[in-house]
Amino acid sequence: ITVVTWNVGTAMPPNDVTSLLHLNTGETNDVDMIAIGLQEVNSKINKRLKDALFTDQWSELFMDVLSPFHFILVSTVRMQGVILLVFAKYYHLPFLQDIQTDCTRTGLGGYWGNKGGVSVRLSIFGHMVCFLNCHLPAHLEKAEQRKEDFATILHMQQFEGPVANGILDHDLVFWFGDLNFRIESLDICFVKYAIDSNVLSQLWEKDQLNIAKSTWPVLRGFQEGPLNFPPTFKFDVGTNKYDSSAKKRKPAWTDRILWKIKPPSKGLGTGGHRPSQGVLSVSQLCYCSHMEYTVSDHKPVAAIFAVQFASKVDKPLVEIYVADEWSRPEQAVVRYKMAVGFHRSSWDWIGLYRVGFRHPKDYVSYVWARSDDGERCLEKQLSVSGLQVLFSEEALPKGNGEYILGYYSNTSSSIAGVTEPFQISLPRSEEGSSSTDSSGSSSEEDDSTLVLLAPKSRSPSPGKMKRHRSRSPSLAKFQGLILRPSSRDRGTSRSPSPQSRCSLPRNIPTIHLPQEELGHHEVKSKELGQTAESPEGSSFYQTVQEQSGLRRVFADSSLARADPRNLGLLPALRLEMIDQALGWRRESTDQGYYPCQRMSPTSPPGCGPSPKEGHSP
Repeated sequence: ITVVTWNVGTAMPPNDVTSLLHLNTGETNDVDMIAIGLQEVNSKINKRLKDALFTDQWSELFMDVLSPFHFILVSTVRMQGVILLVFAKYYHLPFLQDIQTDCTRTGLGGYWGNKGGVSVRLSIFGHMVCFLNCHLPAHLEKAEQRKEDFATILHMQQFEGPVANGILDHDLVFWFGDLNFRIESLDICFVKYAIDSNVLSQLWEKDQLNIAKSTWPVLRGFQEGPLNFPPTFKFDVGTNKYDSSAKKRKPAWTDRILWKIKPPSKGLGTGGHRPSQGVLSVSQLCYCSHMEYTVSDHKPVAAIFAVQFASKVDKPLVEIYVADEWSRPEQAVVRYKMAVGFHRSSWDWIGLYRVGFRHPKDYVSYVWARSDDGERCLEKQLSVSGLQVLFSEEALPKGNGEYILGYYSNTSSSIAGVTEPFQISLPRSEEGSSSTDSSGSSSEEDDSTLVLLAPKSRSPSPGKMKRHRSRSPSLAKFQGLILRPSSRDRGTSRSPSPQSRCSLPRNIPTIHLPQEELGHHEVKSKELGQTAESPEGSSFYQTVQEQSGLRRVFADSSLARADPRNLGLLPALRLEMIDQALGWRRESTDQGYYPCQRMSPTSPPGCGPSPKEGHSP
């Protein structure tokens, strides 16, 4: 496990962080996980608004650098300028479960998040591990305040589950960050002399953290490797020279990485046996700073640990079986088997990923893992027989490449099973891409659905496939909203009814009736429901809503009931309140004309006859 801490001082990311992550050495092949703690990431108002809509630049940088080495972002948490990122090799993902995050503010008496701690806890091969990234109060005289804030963080952060509810309840804790401990008693001239003479051991006994480890009960059991690197604070930005400003701050080891192993229980272990000593061992292989990075007044610090568990859970919760190569669409069959006791959800899905994907939502396509209602059976039977799903031809990537399948569990918000890389070799379809382009959308995805997401980020739930059903849980919460395509998809038309496109699997008609003719159409409503054509032959479910002499009839039972499992995924949506959307329609009614209607995907784009002419919609 590699752990990195860096106070970046609101700076922009550097171009290269491979040496910081030890990616240019032979150690990379042996590293299974990487935890990165950042402090003072730019959190000004305009920057925070941008980061709320897009992934912050530091996280993007680390994902870009680590993905070619098969590291996947497992979890991340941010509290203003304090960020924690946890990565792991893709083949370890099924064994990283029970992932939870928490954060505690300690700035301004607990109301401001510039200081405090963020954590990611998870089960690694059945053992509970917690990563805690902290930014504690600055200045030499604030040692007691740092002690109180750390105790507050340990007390406030609580996790759900039967085991390891508190931070110190975990089998292994990594504590790191800008802890801001300083060097006491010695003046700046002696400190700089010791650094220049490379006699750093003369500074260790005056280091506040070293003193606190032997005097503060809250730090009992925490270990740290020898400080064989120069103090990492404070430097002139852009140089390797210590502070030359008027303040001339004394150099200090403010950036630290510690760990703590949970002491074995004094009681009897499983089966009445006393637990063996040393069942979990941690060895620090490297503890160093990186002087080559000068964008901040702090130097980053990295440590590499070898962690040995007494046992490990080596059977994934979901096993996925797939052919070695997909050269024809009919070969895109996925069989999977769930372990007994696995809590599956109807929101689980199987994602198709390119080798080198960045995070669990970085899929190429997906298919819902839920079986049909008629196939429900006992969990034990499911684990024996297994289930099967099929990727549609349009969901498959064209061309040659290596891919991985992963089963995403919505309950645990993690990948519960992966395959080994396999080959997809499908001919490119120029015809299919051109016809899709002519409909006004991209051949791969309609990026109008990703307006608020970063170019490289993915939807928080599967939903970018136009021809797949949408199960986004947010749809059911907006039953009082009007869903219609964006103006880009409608072209210059201002019709309130959704205009269908070639790629749309279903049309959702909207019917407007004047007040005086409502009775006539209500008489024929039953006949209308029987004769109107629906893409799936379903009957109309009508809901009449009265607004200022105008009534709207919502057709199609799936939309009226807003059941996301029965809705076709619309390529682009705009959500408007009813009053806002109907405001301009009232003006249209006063002028004596009615909007255009399109009743089926095959109807012509021109305006149909007005309801005043006596024609049925």
